Amino acid sequence: MDNTTYTCPSDYTPLSTSKPAEKPANSTVINMGPNAKPPKDYLIWSLCNTLYVNFCCLGFFALVYSVKARDQKVLGDLRAARDYSNKAKWYNILASGWNIIIPLLIIVLFVTGIVHLANVRGSYDFFGDEGYDNFMRLFRR
Repeated sequence: MDNTTYTCPSDYTPLSTSKPAEKPANSTVINMGPNAKPPKDYLIWSLCNTLYVNFCCLGFFALVYSVKARDQKVLGDLRAARDYSNKAKWYNILASGWNIIIPLLIIVLFVTGIVHLANVRGSYDFFGDEGYDNFMRLFRR
Protein backbone atom coordinates (compact mmCIF):
# COMPACT_ATOMS: atom_id res chain seq x y z
CA MET A 1 0.00 0.00 0.00
CA ASP A 2 1.40 3.35 -0.90
CA ASN A 3 1.54 5.95 1.90
CA THR A 4 0.68 8.82 -0.35
CA THR A 5 -2.70 7.39 -1.28
CA TYR A 6 -3.64 6.10 2.17
CA THR A 7 -5.88 8.29 4.29
CA CYS A 8 -6.69 7.68 7.91
CA PRO A 9 -10.37 6.97 8.62
CA SER A 10 -12.20 9.61 10.60
CA ASP A 11 -13.24 7.22 13.41
CA TYR A 12 -9.79 5.86 14.28
CA THR A 13 -8.61 5.34 17.86
CA PRO A 14 -4.99 6.23 18.65
CA LEU A 15 -2.86 3.48 20.14
CA SER A 16 -1.34 5.75 22.76
CA THR A 17 -2.19 9.04 24.34
CA SER A 18 0.11 11.97 24.51
CA LYS A 19 -0.10 11.96 28.32
CA PRO A 20 2.13 9.52 30.21
CA ALA A 21 0.19 6.58 31.60
CA GLU A 22 -0.39 6.67 35.34
CA LYS A 23 0.35 3.68 37.48
CA PRO A 24 -2.74 2.07 38.92
CA ALA A 25 -3.07 2.53 42.66
CA ASN A 26 -3.84 -1.11 43.39
CA SER A 27 -1.98 -3.83 41.55
CA THR A 28 -2.30 -7.57 41.87
CA VAL A 29 0.64 -9.94 41.53
CA ILE A 30 -0.01 -13.60 40.88
CA ASN A 31 2.86 -16.00 41.49
CA MET A 32 2.51 -18.94 39.14
CA GLY A 33 5.33 -20.93 40.73
CA PRO A 34 8.56 -22.02 39.12
CA ASN A 35 8.51 -22.89 35.47
CA ALA A 36 8.35 -26.63 34.89
CA LYS A 37 11.59 -28.13 33.66
CA PRO A 38 11.39 -29.37 30.08
CA PRO A 39 11.47 -33.18 29.93
CA LYS A 40 14.57 -35.09 28.93
CA ASP A 41 14.54 -36.60 25.45
CA TYR A 42 17.02 -39.48 26.10
CA LEU A 43 18.42 -39.14 22.58
CA ILE A 44 21.98 -40.32 23.32
CA TRP A 45 20.73 -43.33 25.27
CA SER A 46 18.37 -44.17 22.39
CA LEU A 47 21.19 -43.91 19.83
CA CYS A 48 23.33 -46.28 21.88
CA ASN A 49 20.49 -48.78 22.20
CA THR A 50 19.74 -48.51 18.49
CA LEU A 51 23.33 -49.20 17.46
CA TYR A 52 24.01 -51.96 20.00
CA VAL A 53 22.13 -55.29 19.60
CA ASN A 54 18.70 -53.57 19.13
CA PHE A 55 16.64 -56.61 20.14
CA CYS A 56 13.13 -56.52 18.57
CA CYS A 57 13.75 -52.92 17.41
CA LEU A 58 13.28 -51.59 20.95
CA GLY A 59 16.22 -49.21 20.51
CA PHE A 60 14.74 -47.90 17.28
CA PHE A 61 11.36 -47.30 18.93
CA ALA A 62 13.16 -45.44 21.72
CA LEU A 63 14.97 -43.34 19.13
CA VAL A 64 11.71 -42.46 17.37
CA TYR A 65 10.05 -41.35 20.61
CA SER A 66 13.19 -39.43 21.63
CA VAL A 67 13.12 -37.45 18.40
CA LYS A 68 9.39 -36.82 18.82
CA ALA A 69 9.98 -35.62 22.39
CA ARG A 70 12.68 -33.24 21.20
CA ASP A 71 10.42 -31.91 18.42
CA GLN A 72 7.53 -31.30 20.81
CA LYS A 73 9.89 -29.60 23.27
CA VAL A 74 11.07 -27.25 20.51
CA LEU A 75 7.46 -26.53 19.54
CA GLY A 76 6.63 -25.70 23.16
CA ASP A 77 4.13 -28.51 23.77
CA LEU A 78 5.58 -29.77 27.06
CA ARG A 79 2.72 -32.18 27.79
CA ALA A 80 3.23 -34.09 24.54
CA ALA A 81 7.00 -33.88 24.99
CA ARG A 82 6.64 -35.39 28.47
CA ASP A 83 4.49 -38.25 27.09
CA TYR A 84 6.96 -39.05 24.32
CA SER A 85 9.86 -38.74 26.75
CA ASN A 86 8.24 -41.24 29.11
CA LYS A 87 7.73 -43.73 26.26
CA ALA A 88 11.34 -43.26 25.10
CA LYS A 89 12.58 -43.84 28.65
CA TRP A 90 10.68 -47.13 29.01
CA TYR A 91 11.74 -48.40 25.59
CA ASN A 92 15.32 -47.54 26.53
CA ILE A 93 14.98 -49.44 29.81
CA LEU A 94 13.63 -52.49 27.97
CA ALA A 95 16.29 -52.29 25.27
CA SER A 96 19.08 -51.87 27.83
CA GLY A 97 17.75 -54.82 29.80
CA TRP A 98 17.76 -57.02 26.71
CA ASN A 99 21.17 -55.69 25.69
CA ILE A 100 22.54 -56.90 29.03
CA ILE A 101 20.53 -60.12 29.43
CA ILE A 102 21.18 -61.63 25.98
CA PRO A 103 25.02 -61.51 26.10
CA LEU A 104 24.97 -62.80 29.69
CA LEU A 105 22.67 -65.63 28.65
CA ILE A 106 24.98 -66.54 25.76
CA ILE A 107 28.00 -66.54 28.06
CA VAL A 108 26.21 -68.70 30.64
CA LEU A 109 25.09 -71.19 27.98
CA PHE A 110 28.59 -71.33 26.51
CA VAL A 111 30.20 -71.93 29.91
CA THR A 112 27.66 -74.58 30.90
CA GLY A 113 28.14 -76.27 27.53
CA ILE A 114 31.90 -76.39 28.02
CA VAL A 115 31.52 -77.70 31.56
CA HIS A 116 29.08 -80.34 30.36
CA LEU A 117 31.34 -81.43 27.51
CA ALA A 118 34.33 -81.59 29.85
CA ASN A 119 32.49 -84.01 32.15
CA VAL A 120 31.04 -86.30 29.46
CA ARG A 121 32.99 -89.43 28.52
CA GLY A 122 32.71 -91.24 25.24
CA SER A 123 32.31 -89.90 21.74
CA TYR A 124 31.94 -86.31 22.99
CA ASP A 125 35.13 -86.34 25.06
CA PHE A 126 36.66 -83.23 23.47
CA PHE A 127 38.86 -82.31 26.40
CA GLY A 128 40.52 -85.67 27.08
CA ASP A 129 43.95 -86.82 26.01
CA GLU A 130 42.89 -87.15 22.40
CA GLY A 131 40.48 -84.21 22.50
CA TYR A 132 41.25 -82.81 19.08
CA ASP A 133 41.08 -86.24 17.45
CA ASN A 134 37.75 -86.98 19.12
CA PHE A 135 36.41 -83.62 17.97
CA MET A 136 37.53 -84.11 14.38
CA ARG A 137 36.14 -87.68 14.33
CA LEU A 138 32.64 -86.15 14.52
CA PHE A 139 33.11 -84.52 11.10
CA ARG A 140 34.78 -87.45 9.32
CA ARG A 141 32.86 -90.26 7.73
